Amino acid sequence: MNTPLITADLVDLDLTAGTKDEAARALARRMVAAGRVTDLDGFLADVAAREAQMPTGLEGGIGIPHCRSAHVTRPTLAFGRSARGIDFGAADGPATLVFLIAAPAGADQDHLSILSALARDLMRAEFTDALRAETSAARAAALIRGEDPQAEGADAEDDTTDEAPGEPRETGVTAHDAADSGADRDGAEPFRIVAVTSCPTGIAHTYMAAESLERAAQAEGVRIHVETQGSAGFERLDPAVIAAADAVIFAHDVEVRERDRFAGKPTVDVGVKAGINRPAELIADARRRAAETPADAPTTAPMDRTGESADNGDGFGTRLRTWLMTGVSYMVPFVAAGGLMIALGFALGGYEISDAPSVADHFVWTEAHSWAALLFQIGGAAFGFLIPVLAGYIAYGMADRPGLVPGFVGGAIAITIDAGFLGGLAAGLVAGAVVRAIQRVNVPAPLRGIMPVVVIPLISSAIVGFLMYIVIGKPIASAQSGLTDWLEGLSGSNAVLLGVLLGLMMCFDLGGPVNKVAYAFATGGIAVADPSDTSLKIMATVMAAGMVPPLAMALATTVRGKLFTKTEKENGKAAWVLGASFISEGAIPFAAADPLRVIPSAMAGGAVTGALTMAFDNTLRAPHGGVFVVPLIGSPFLYLIAIAAGTAVSTALVILLKSRRGTKPAAAPEAAGTTAPGAAAAAPVSA
Repeated sequence: MNTPLITADLVDLDLTAGTKDEAARALARRMVAAGRVTDLDGFLADVAAREAQMPTGLEGGIGIPHCRSAHVTRPTLAFGRSARGIDFGAADGPATLVFLIAAPAGADQDHLSILSALARDLMRAEFTDALRAETSAARAAALIRGEDPQAEGADAEDDTTDEAPGEPRETGVTAHDAADSGADRDGAEPFRIVAVTSCPTGIAHTYMAAESLERAAQAEGVRIHVETQGSAGFERLDPAVIAAADAVIFAHDVEVRERDRFAGKPTVDVGVKAGINRPAELIADARRRAAETPADAPTTAPMDRTGESADNGDGFGTRLRTWLMTGVSYMVPFVAAGGLMIALGFALGGYEISDAPSVADHFVWTEAHSWAALLFQIGGAAFGFLIPVLAGYIAYGMADRPGLVPGFVGGAIAITIDAGFLGGLAAGLVAGAVVRAIQRVNVPAPLRGIMPVVVIPLISSAIVGFLMYIVIGKPIASAQSGLTDWLEGLSGSNAVLLGVLLGLMMCFDLGGPVNKVAYAFATGGIAVADPSDTSLKIMATVMAAGMVPPLAMALATTVRGKLFTKTEKENGKAAWVLGASFISEGAIPFAAADPLRVIPSAMAGGAVTGALTMAFDNTLRAPHGGVFVVPLIGSPFLYLIAIAAGTAVSTALVILLKSRRGTKPAAAPEAAGTTAPGAAAAAPVSA
């Protein structure tokens, strides 16, 4: 290839940085100087956003900060060696070898293949030992590229690789050398594993986990095939290989693509770092699970991501949050579609449209009232799915597809007995727990073939229905009623305090779990035939507060642009539209680059807006839409004042905090390309 991934000028054998942010900045400056990165601060914001998803420190003294970024011109690697070590979050201590990996948004597969080969090399002690001993930057660069460091012209061009992007690799005991490896001594067939590795960026951890598993399998005399679902794409494992496997290992931090291919296999399901750091344990666990599963079990079992050894190192609280967020994420599209159609129905026909007869019986093509009724009733039908979808996909997050039927049934019962949003949460958790319990029962062989389509849905739905109707449903409905009555009784300072709390939650993580909890609470309150006045106030408060962060960042970049980078100012233009549309994520690029100043500022403004909307008695029947549904808001002028006040507070605070930091943002190089508005905003989501 004509463009080396790394050259001598991208190597720092005496890295003096004391923190991971300083290390990333020092190495990124070399990329800027080499013309590989166009905007230093924009690129570092993307690195920080990726780091926030999961620490990039690995055992063995390695740090691999990396990201995809619109500010990268071509795939690039910078290497730094630190004498004192830098904390990248690894369990065994600081990193002395730091690799900053930069991939453009549309990186070509050849370069990504080289990066994947590097990630595999990092799992070899001889490779890292050689880098620690090297004294020449040019030879270190050649070593990283896979060239002979002593070869003349080793720094002239990049290495190539024969490995196809994302190609499944077999190692350990292969089909043709099993007889000589000792794996099948005494005539026994070697244990066979198929594995899938993936990480959010798909550049480094994906391939390092694959290499680690392959080396451990080789040491254990196990035959393994690994499918790396990385940024360069992936090649599916041969179905025959999957069918012949004794067990499956998923080492991933993003959803495994086409995971149904592995259904029915004993499965170890963990995070990608476990694949890197604990491969021998995972293989031993796979053996144990295979031994506990009858050999003639059909391919029906779901993928267990929450089992005894599949907790990804997380506690129950973390897993509970993941299950709940799964339900909420599937519920939100129903909220958006149904809620906005209800809002349009109100806009066309007024609030009395809720009393219109069914359009199936009465519809006049030329009457606006009929069209308004049609939109309202379609939206109402969509809204009717909120609680069942929430419950069904909470159960899905716990027990995969077998959890869907009892989850939906439990959610529908929650509506029937007026258990509301709390009932949906409980139904989903109960359904998931019941299905997981059934799956652990060793059933007779004749029943295994009908377990997924008859037995599990029948038994789990019956149990969940009994519990919801007879045991827990009524107490939950009473709690829901009590909560509703309590909210109805809030007035004056109590209502204002509720507004402050909701405002803080909406602005705490800008579209993350806390934000979604507040949003789901609000939409659950209006997803009924006749929502209370307090529920309408809560919905208005949540939407107003959620609009503040992006609007504040947009205003701050307008009035004090010198405090922001060129990229941030461009993102500020997009943030006007995102904020006006109630998309809190528009502030994420700013928070990723400077969280200690941006997030507290956003929360302060959200609290002010939340308090004011409650004090002004603003109401809202639409769950989304931003300024586009202002005509549907009670006291719309005061509502806009509340949003403006919160935006002003956030803007003033973020400007004050940035002014006091004593430094100005580094200017982008003159050769920097123009970044499209919103480009950086997408980075934290796709990283």
